[in-house]
Amino acid sequence: MVYTTKNKIVQIIFKNILAWFASLLVIIPLLLVILNAFKADGETINMTLELPKQWLISNFSTVIEKGKLVKSFFNSLIYAGVGTLLTVLFGSMAAYVFSRRRSKGMERLYMYVVLGMVIPVNYVTLTKTMITLHLTNTTPGIILLYMAMQTPFTVFLIYGFVSKIPVELDEAAIIDGCKPMQLYIKIILPMLKSAIITAGVLCFLNNWNEFMMPLYFLHSSEKWPMTLAIYNFFGQYEMSWNLICADVILTCAPVLIMYLICQKYIVGGQTAGAVKG
Repeated sequence: MVYTTKNKIVQIIFKNILAWFASLLVIIPLLLVILNAFKADGETINMTLELPKQWLISNFSTVIEKGKLVKSFFNSLIYAGVGTLLTVLFGSMAAYVFSRRRSKGMERLYMYVVLGMVIPVNYVTLTKTMITLHLTNTTPGIILLYMAMQTPFTVFLIYGFVSKIPVELDEAAIIDGCKPMQLYIKIILPMLKSAIITAGVLCFLNNWNEFMMPLYFLHSSEKWPMTLAIYNFFGQYEMSWNLICADVILTCAPVLIMYLICQKYIVGGQTAGAVKG
């Protein structure tokens, strides 16, 4: 009995040490970026964890001015925001149809859509398609690409939630005179609040952090999102680590704030529906 108790204590201590070590692996790089973002240019040569001799908030205003982050911020907001809204809207509609119509054809179509999560992008074919449709270097083109990239996971996630809604609710609504669109908007959509927020936040995070699509299909710097703006800024000021760190913080801040606000919906939504179906 004594041996078993000691063994459990040792296991708990060992697990705590592993947890602290894993936490430090995440916290130290983040702390390194935050501290160096407030330092003077000469202090960031070695990128240490020492506190700044003088906390310079002006680094952020310099980055915003020289990196043209205001324009890039609104570009990212349009691309990620509109792309997320359309993806969640059409993805939830598709998930509802796939969940309710359980025919072999629908199941195959559902699997075809979901396979988009694992099948790599063929950039040669995609580039030819974008050129043919005159969608390169356009805002609608990037939004459509973002939708195409995020729709498979969105459909997969929301499908699990819709499967848990009883079909009897649909039948009762139809008996009461609901048309298909009214049924979806007034009955189904309110019950998918957790799923919609979860899919929306994850989709927005992925769209905001997207780098390859804008790099290949946006040729004008005036249309670049923040991911390309920071890439371009790094090339111009590769020795000014204080400015680069400030740029990284400004780029990551919107998605971090959004994630913290919606964290409870994301955690609850993933555990409630992602394992269903």
